[in-house]
Amino acid sequence: MSTTILTGQNFEATVTAGGIVLVDFWAAWCGPCRQFAPVFDAASTQHPDIVFGKVDTEAEQALAGAARITSIPTLMAFRDGVLVFSQPGALPAAALEEVIAGVRALDMDAVRAELAQQQRAPQTT
Repeated sequence: MSTTILTGQNFEATVTAGGIVLVDFWAAWCGPCRQFAPVFDAASTQHPDIVFGKVDTEAEQALAGAARITSIPTLMAFRDGVLVFSQPGALPAAALEEVIAGVRALDMDAVRAELAQQQRAPQTT
């Protein structure tokens, strides 16, 4: 499967649709982004059950800001609409495969229970 271009119009619907969604925040001028692109593209063909999306941070500055992107490339992983991984930096293929395996192995009932507990906890300022 090839990668999907994500924009402000389709980002939320894509990441909340269910299943696993990996998102690469990148820019054309970014050397590490250009290094990571073929790794990300290759993984998209090896894992056709996963949505691989790309956000051009230059074209989608509002989306990058809303996602709090401060360094690129940044990889985010969503599972069943929940952000479960976010890390800046270009990953080698083996590390990307580890991320994918980790996201696949998550117990999403436990993740949702932990999120619910965090939301109930009193907030300190």
